[in-house]
Amino acid sequence: MNPSEIEKLANLARLEINAETIEETAKSITEVLALVDQLTAVNTEGVRPMAHPLDAVQRLRADEVSEPNRRDEFQHIAPATENGLYLVPKVID
Repeated sequence: MNPSEIEKLANLARLEINAETIEETAKSITEVLALVDQLTAVNTEGVRPMAHPLDAVQRLRADEVSEPNRRDEFQHIAPATENGLYLVPKVID
């Protein structure tokens, strides 16, 4: 990327970039794009996609009810209920 392209991108992104950092930014983005080109050139055929780069296991807690059912208490103080449901004002026609 050249400095004029960086200025155009900064303008499109509504970013303010000063003249001193344009050259440095252009160089950094060019290096990143070169790395992306290098990565896309690798043959990944037959490589199984991974959800996570580490062999991590998600620990889950037991699906057990731990709180008492207080629906009747809460609906008793609600402005409007019907058949166990809360009634709310209509906001979309």
